Amino acid sequence: MAFSLLLVFLLPILSLPFVYFAGKKSSKAAGTLVGLVALANIGLVLSAVPEVINNTVYTESYTWISVLNSHFSLFLDGISASIAIITLVLIVAAAFFSIRYMDGKKNLPVYYCLLSLLSVGLVGVFITSNFLLFYFCWELMLVPAYFIIGGWGYRDSYKAAFKLFIFTHAGAVFVLLGIGAIYITTGQSDMFAAQTALLNPAYSEIAKWILLALTAGFAVKMAVVPVHMWLPDAHSEAPATMSALLSGVIISAGAYAILRLSLVTVLPAVTLNDLAFATSFLHGLAIFGVISAFFGAFIALVETDIKRIIAYSSIAHMGYVMFGLSLFPSAIALALAQSSASAGGLATAQAALTLTAIVAASVAVLGTVLHILTHAVSKGLLFLSAGSVMHQTEERDIRKMGGLASKMPFTGVSSVIAALSIAGSPPFACFWSELFIFVGAFEIIKHDGFYTLPTVFMLIATVLSLAYSLRFVNKVFLGKSKPESAEESEPEPKKKIWDVPHSMKLAMAILVVFIVVLGTYPAFFINLIKAVALI
Repeated sequence: MAFSLLLVFLLPILSLPFVYFAGKKSSKAAGTLVGLVALANIGLVLSAVPEVINNTVYTESYTWISVLNSHFSLFLDGISASIAIITLVLIVAAAFFSIRYMDGKKNLPVYYCLLSLLSVGLVGVFITSNFLLFYFCWELMLVPAYFIIGGWGYRDSYKAAFKLFIFTHAGAVFVLLGIGAIYITTGQSDMFAAQTALLNPAYSEIAKWILLALTAGFAVKMAVVPVHMWLPDAHSEAPATMSALLSGVIISAGAYAILRLSLVTVLPAVTLNDLAFATSFLHGLAIFGVISAFFGAFIALVETDIKRIIAYSSIAHMGYVMFGLSLFPSAIALALAQSSASAGGLATAQAALTLTAIVAASVAVLGTVLHILTHAVSKGLLFLSAGSVMHQTEERDIRKMGGLASKMPFTGVSSVIAALSIAGSPPFACFWSELFIFVGAFEIIKHDGFYTLPTVFMLIATVLSLAYSLRFVNKVFLGKSKPESAEESEPEPKKKIWDVPHSMKLAMAILVVFIVVLGTYPAFFINLIKAVALI
């Protein structure tokens, strides 16, 4: 198992020339190779899972930049392992889906190389504890995303790609400022070491600014309101495979980073020195979560472009995740415990109150991380299904669709499963994650009444989520096709519509299996996530 995480990094990089030259001979061979490399990486990550469950965290460290006291530090805990696995599953699905979906497009060897390079940046963000390597991977994922959207998108592809680049790069400036401030203040380049170092009361004021800078930068990538403007355009112009990765993983990387760096690394230092500021910060996250959930849902209810509907749904579900992240009072509970202890010891009642708050936070964080996973596979499948519809019908306006269930039955069933999961319906994946978030919220309301209204609003948002999901299915797959139901004075030859080729079905089937398994037996990922110390 030694060097398994280093191989996760190196395999996609070393495969690049093979992918390129295979693509020169056959795009099918290139797509298959990218998928097989991702499958191998899934095996490498899974090989470390037993140690993660037994010892909480698996680490590897290599000498890197000694002058900065910076090591090439890689780690896996339950959270990073879970998200890395789902990321690689989506890479596998995107690679297999691309074989026929991208067939006939230009420069496909370059496309598959960029897809492989994208996997390096994505997975790297989740498995490194070194700030420099984290930032390198954070920016690396932007480069292939820009060129894939621009080079293989639809109408104004480079305009949308440029908007993505500008917004997310602007957010990365705040991330760099926060990371730089941590290094200059503490001299630490590892997030776990920095967490301890920042607890020094001398750093209390700078910790507040670091917390705000990091969260603002990560929120841009997460595409929550009001820094969401890049997402609908990028989704509508990107090829379906890139949309699946954008919505499934790239915006989720922002949520992961807020959890890992803002809340776990920096928030404890802020909490111990200024509990009121930390509480207000978490309340602010809840407010932005509610706004994003409602904004995304309302636009999804009236949008007519098949991909923009799903894009606004992603904004709504990042609202769920942001709300879940705000339910993170374990650091506050720790501060209460320590302050009471210093004042003369914890009373039994207050100790029980603190313990209950920590347990409530654990359920909420568990649900939030699980929602990152369930949303990734569900939204990834929904975008692949939408791409299938566009590929077969050459249409993207849902007002001109209808009745496709009989012509594209496999795609129709896949879309219904994805849409019902997004709506939070059992027995599909998002049901459990949303349930855990709300269970945590109800428990935390007992200790912090502020969360009463946000929780009520988020429950209403779930109804809106069901509404736009059912609207999507009804408009695209049910009823009669619009050309058949319309009166045509001059009938035109119609293109015969049939379901997608087998390689595209295979990609969607992979995600269907994950949605159903996560919805009926989520224990594997729940146990992984619960193995993390903060859970």
